[in-house]
Amino acid sequence: MKRFNYKAKDRQGRLVSGEVEASDTSHAAKLVRGKGFYVISISEKMDSPFSIVKKFKERITTGDISTFTRQLSTMIGAGLPITEALLILRSQSNGAMQKVVAQILADVEAGESLSSAMNKHPKIFTRTYLSLVKSGEVGGVMDAVLLRLADTLEKQQEFNGKVKGALIYPAIIGVGMVVVVFIMMIFVIPKLTSLYGDFNATLPLPTRILMGISGFFVNYWFVILAIGGVGYYLFTLYRSTAMGKKKVDEMVFKIPIFGNLQKQVILTELTRTLSLMVGAGVPILEALNITSEVVSNSVISDALKDVSRQVEKGFPIAFSFARHPEAFPFLLSQMIAVGEETGKMDDVLTKISHIFEMESDEKVKGLTAAIEPLVMIMLGLGVGFLVIAVILPIYNLTSSF
Repeated sequence: MKRFNYKAKDRQGRLVSGEVEASDTSHAAKLVRGKGFYVISISEKMDSPFSIVKKFKERITTGDISTFTRQLSTMIGAGLPITEALLILRSQSNGAMQKVVAQILADVEAGESLSSAMNKHPKIFTRTYLSLVKSGEVGGVMDAVLLRLADTLEKQQEFNGKVKGALIYPAIIGVGMVVVVFIMMIFVIPKLTSLYGDFNATLPLPTRILMGISGFFVNYWFVILAIGGVGYYLFTLYRSTAMGKKKVDEMVFKIPIFGNLQKQVILTELTRTLSLMVGAGVPILEALNITSEVVSNSVISDALKDVSRQVEKGFPIAFSFARHPEAFPFLLSQMIAVGEETGKMDDVLTKISHIFEMESDEKVKGLTAAIEPLVMIMLGLGVGFLVIAVILPIYNLTSSF
């Protein structure tokens, strides 16, 4: 939701001004007219740096959505009407989530369905979430759908927490190494190597290499930053195109260890989402279309879209998945074939999701185990090179006397 400043006239012709919160300008004008004012002008309120920080602190996280879904499913399962459940949740929520719940409550009280009220907040509730809520409304099983949705959101949050927690250590080490190298090359090494210039002696090759690198950092550090910034901008520009995104996503899957991990994480989320939607009564074709739009990797997304087209033509689901070995492992199509034969597709997808999750956990452990010694080797080589480059000239000079 955005904030808008408005100027208007009341029924007595007096000039009034104020602020409203709405999704767009037309919605804001409607709210102002609802107060009995005649709109003169409306403009979007510009965010200050402090408001950006405030928004970051008040952002709605996956945990907030998970908690909201769990509480709503519990209250609806206990027999409370949706309006009363939302009223209780509004009083229990804080910050931005409270505003969202209040808006949903107002829309539901105005006669809209829960799914259509949530649909006004696409940045908070995904298409998968909205489709499941809508299927619960149509089938009259809202409590069961919300319960499964809450369980799935909590599992996703726990799984993502494991992956992020395992990758934090390598990320911190990598950033730390870059910062230390930058500081050493600009501030420390020049002071050490400047002492050797007074002796007019021929310096060893490692020392000359170190002095050249350090001199480049000192004299052209702004060029390095500029090249990095321009390179990042060109990369994001290229990745914003359909071809560029596909090429980058293909390259990500080819990165040793990390590529396989990324693929396993996506497959875990994909199969868990499909299982949830099929189990809630969403048609498989609609589930495939929705999942293809929410998957972040274009390789798997394009493969899912083709699977959806093949299923729509009448081909078996397992056969359609088997057509894309670059995106889906053979195990997935094999298990889906079992689900088609037994009629228990949601149970089979849940089991395959659990298998992918276990494999992802193992790959995360393998990645962490592989990075730790690699980092130690790189640190050892770097420190060894610095020691040789700094100490060797001193040894040569002292031995010449």
